[in-house]
Amino acid sequence: MAGTIAVRRETKSPLERRTPVTPDLVAKLVRSSGVEVLVQPSARRVFRDDEYVRAGATMAENLADSKVVLGVKEIPPDLFQPDTAYVFFSHVIKGQPYNMPMLAKMLELGCTLIDYEKICDETGKRLIFFGRFAGLAGMIDSLWALGQRLRREGFPTPLASIEQAHEYESLHDAKIVIRKAGERIASEGLPEELTPLTIGIAGYGNVANGVREILSELPTREVQPGKLETTFEDPSPHCLYQTTFREEDLVETQDGRAFELQNYYDHPEGYRSVFDQYLPQLTVLMNCNYWDERYPRLITKEQLRAMWSGDTPPRLRVIGDLGCDVEGAVECTLKCTEPSDPIYVYDPIEGTISSGVDGSGPVVLAVDILPAELPREASEEFSSALGSFLPALAKADFDVPFSELALPPELLGAVIAHRGKLTPDFRYIEAHLAATDRG
Repeated sequence: MAGTIAVRRETKSPLERRTPVTPDLVAKLVRSSGVEVLVQPSARRVFRDDEYVRAGATMAENLADSKVVLGVKEIPPDLFQPDTAYVFFSHVIKGQPYNMPMLAKMLELGCTLIDYEKICDETGKRLIFFGRFAGLAGMIDSLWALGQRLRREGFPTPLASIEQAHEYESLHDAKIVIRKAGERIASEGLPEELTPLTIGIAGYGNVANGVREILSELPTREVQPGKLETTFEDPSPHCLYQTTFREEDLVETQDGRAFELQNYYDHPEGYRSVFDQYLPQLTVLMNCNYWDERYPRLITKEQLRAMWSGDTPPRLRVIGDLGCDVEGAVECTLKCTEPSDPIYVYDPIEGTISSGVDGSGPVVLAVDILPAELPREASEEFSSALGSFLPALAKADFDVPFSELALPPELLGAVIAHRGKLTPDFRYIEAHLAATDRG
């Protein structure tokens, strides 16, 4: 039996237009694997309902006929059906308090939860992700924010011609505009007061690759973190300077031993941040790193307070926090934002935020659904990666015990909960559920 899968409409944000399953993938599943696909109607989804119908899907408001439901973002607790398997980005593996009620409801109803974030190969490498598109949209939006901030300061630059990612019909269109801005920078130059215009990238994974892909449309020079200070000796106004920070640039051991990457991953409590040495040299910081509370912060509120307490305004104009952990790696990320109101200024002295680019302090971009700003291309790439796993999901019998669940190992490792119980690798979340209940 080929089985059935269902695709829900996204409800978390009015601007969320992505889908995990495109019409092209529906056609392949129906014709090649015999899988039946139910699709919940949506007026917002980047692909129209009639495209799914032509591909062979059945439009269905009620998805109860499928034991497997796929989505992108979190699902409101009152929409879960009992004894159903759900596949989506649940954002529960760090014990995120705001999603514990959702997880508790799933457990109460005997649901199974499979999280895309944990679908990995045998080496732990993630196989299905939107990370590149978070980097693409995040860098486009950060360039837009920088252009607006500089214009507000009285520095009209070619960057002011760049719009937010969701304003463009396609990634191709966005790149054309950015390339033209870069050509103007190369020919006209930037104001002397802004040079060197430096962009620091913390991280080197999928998100950072998307950031660099956008920056490649501009005239940039790559410098090593340790050489960043030398760009101030004879800076060119006809380019931007970019640097990439790896773990060894961000932290040092607390006992004076040499840095070891695996040791840092295993024992982050033995390290402290040294990143503040680079902050005075940066115009833009792009945070592309994974973070949890075990790790040192990239930027603290106290560091920013010290920077803005001096007599000279700091160079730092924009922080693109693509990790988007509230008061996490970037401690001044006080809230996540929507594409419709994506940025705020953090006032380091008052510890407050105000929407837009006005104010004393860095502009913070903290949109937590950045790939949704490039919905078509993001959905196509994601769907292509997911497609090979869907026939196995469709025919799986989720009524059997977890030890007998017949799924590919990549999917099995991503099962957070099965039939209302946390699976062995994720039982640590019980403590977070209990803490939420007590709170």
